[in-house]
Amino acid sequence: SAPPNGGPARFGAAGRALTTPPAFLRSAPPNGGPARFGAAGRALIARVLRRLAGAVGAAMVALAVSQAPAAACPGYEVHPPRNHDGSGHFYLGREIAPIMGHLGASWLERPEREAEEKPSVLIRELGLKPGDTVADIGAGTGYFSFRMAPLVGNGKVIAVDLQPEMLAIIRNRANVTGIGNVEAVQGRVDNPALPESSADLILMVDVYHEFAQPCEMMRAVAHALKPGGRLALVEYRAEDPAVPIKVLHKMTQAQAIAEMAAAGLRWQRTVDTLPWQHLMFFTRR
Repeated sequence: SAPPNGGPARFGAAGRALTTPPAFLRSAPPNGGPARFGAAGRALIARVLRRLAGAVGAAMVALAVSQAPAAACPGYEVHPPRNHDGSGHFYLGREIAPIMGHLGASWLERPEREAEEKPSVLIRELGLKPGDTVADIGAGTGYFSFRMAPLVGNGKVIAVDLQPEMLAIIRNRANVTGIGNVEAVQGRVDNPALPESSADLILMVDVYHEFAQPCEMMRAVAHALKPGGRLALVEYRAEDPAVPIKVLHKMTQAQAIAEMAAAGLRWQRTVDTLPWQHLMFFTRR
């Protein structure tokens, strides 16, 4: 669930300050690191890192889309960007958002996330049970992976991410916490690298809109679901102008259902008890 442009940028011009990273994200920099520059210096460094993350994300989208097989999926188009931070690459009329780099990892662990998004409610709505195999695609720091792990008991959580730096954070977190049923897996832009018919539930939180090859990726996701398995797709509500997220990083329910249908996934229901997000459930056709 990686936020674009280092995270705070998706909240508009006002932005948000990055929080202090938790222990599993921290390492001791030589010569005092950014701390030796004082508060003003740290703020400047944070701004530079957020801009760098956004630029890298846009470049990653462009590279990934350019490498996609031309006839692999219909619906892709290239146009001038509609948004100032847009990619210029479109799928079924939706502009694909840039990918956030690992530099914004600490934003995923911000203390105010529970108050803003109610992730505990989201997890409760998933209906997990002991023995389940759950895949967390776009796992980032493992924020949801490690909260789901105790609920599946002797099952497991497969934390999939594209970036090796995020996977390193997840592995380090597993070592620090002693949680043994979370497995970090390196995904690709067009495939989550999951075995066919292997997952009872696949969770994607605020990440689908950043997929550079959404059609190819979701076809692979559909194949990874067990018969009767479910996809839980979480995206910020584009229908609600009060949700303080940039348009590029929101999706309407209608758009999400259309894009999932193109990949062979059937909409079951939508839970709208979360403050800002749709929680949409899909199954294989």
